Amino acid sequence: MEAQIRKIEDEVALALKHPRKIGVRNLLIAGVVIAIALGIYQRLSAEQEVAVSPPLAVQVIELKPVQSYQVTRFYTGEVVATRRSDLGFERGGKVIEIKFNRGQTVEKGAVIARLDTQNLKAQLAQLAAQKLRAVAELRELENGPRQETIAAARSQVGDLENRLRLETIRRDRRRSLYEEGAISREQLDEVAFNRDALADRLAASQSELAALQNGTRQEQIAAQAATVAQIQASMGEVEINIQKSILYAPFRGVIGERNLDEGTVVQAGQPIARLVESLAPEIEIGVPPQVIQTLNVGSRQQVQIGDSEALRSERFYPAQVLAHKPEINPQTRTRTVVLQLISTNQTMPASGEIARLQVKQMVSTQGFWLPASALIKGERGLWSCFAIASEGGTDRVERRDVEVLYTQGDRVLVRGTIVPGEKVVNSGTHRLVAGQIVKI
Repeated sequence: MEAQIRKIEDEVALALKHPRKIGVRNLLIAGVVIAIALGIYQRLSAEQEVAVSPPLAVQVIELKPVQSYQVTRFYTGEVVATRRSDLGFERGGKVIEIKFNRGQTVEKGAVIARLDTQNLKAQLAQLAAQKLRAVAELRELENGPRQETIAAARSQVGDLENRLRLETIRRDRRRSLYEEGAISREQLDEVAFNRDALADRLAASQSELAALQNGTRQEQIAAQAATVAQIQASMGEVEINIQKSILYAPFRGVIGERNLDEGTVVQAGQPIARLVESLAPEIEIGVPPQVIQTLNVGSRQQVQIGDSEALRSERFYPAQVLAHKPEINPQTRTRTVVLQLISTNQTMPASGEIARLQVKQMVSTQGFWLPASALIKGERGLWSCFAIASEGGTDRVERRDVEVLYTQGDRVLVRGTIVPGEKVVNSGTHRLVAGQIVKI
């Protein structure tokens, strides 16, 4: 072969010196023949070199099929306050005190603001005086009339009885004189009228004496007791309004907003401040409907909270699944899972921070795990690996195309023209060519 190539080279050189004798066409044909001969020579030389060079020692891995793999996915949501209230008074009035500013922590039951209550206190004092008077009258009715009053009434009855007897005598005398013609009918009627008037007064006095002797009626006592109860109820209503003039914190939290200052006249229900609970915030995260079934209520999960910088520092918090919202978000086509952070020594995140839920899922598929170092770049976006083919006691490497299904750290899950039990070179693939003899 080398002699033939040299002969062709000599002929080409001669043609270049005497082109007119050989012709241009023959010259081009000779050049093509030389190129083909050189290619064949180089390939045969490489095969001869491979054949005579010692086998290259390689490390291999035996292929074991897998039916599934675990993947870790992150779903994004946000931290929300467990309770968030816009606090306001139940009655209108003038604000005279606001004790907290934005960002300050407030304990449960602490006074946040007060209204002016001067008019309510004056009204309460007036009602208290009315109650004292009504109570005194009730006690008087319950105790009944005094003995002195009864004695005075009895004396008045006796006096009227005496006067009635006297008038009766005078009437009888005047009647005799009238019959004798000594006096006129008018004079008789006058004496008779006075006697009848005294009789009526005596009857009224006797009735009053009987009432005093019988004591106070129960109906009067009940009516006066109702008057006392009504005044007491009015006092209670004023006291409630005074109590409602003080705004208390319903739970422990942080003042998020302060909407006004002292001196403002507010209406009932107008927000004074916003209180946000920060003790154990909740997290709302949207996940696919098929994933939410794996997040059982009461189960513990890990959530990652913060911006990109914080995520690199791995701010992980334990959380417990509280509930699954039933509806599907029409924009994201996800369902919302609600988690509550479990209190730890870590500082609790603020409402509105970004949260990521880490979920581990099993994916069913068939393939083989290979180290990333076993792959080499293939064609049309595929990858390849070198498998060991044994023939007559000689091990050669064969190039096999594979598809990468999943990457996990420094290993990859692949499938392709490889079968279980085969041995694949796991490193040093840059030193190999297809068909090369190797030593395992």
